[in-house]
Amino acid sequence: MNTDKVLEDRLRRTLARRGYTLIKSRARDPKALTYGRYLIAWGAVTADRAQCHIDGTAMTLSDVQRWVDEP
Repeated sequence: MNTDKVLEDRLRRTLARRGYTLIKSRARDPKALTYGRYLIAWGAVTADRAQCHIDGTAMTLSDVQRWVDEP
């Protein structure tokens, strides 16, 4: 099984328990700045994401893991 997907799912569940949402970038161009990156959102995330607060900038999966593991 893909270990990145397993880690992504674990982080998504952990963040959900804390009231956050993990959003994966929709960029499909490997040269895009947000390609393969993630955002952590707090609050209600809708289709247009108008009702959410985005915390920080686009992060790699290991950055998200460090953010989750911070005391």
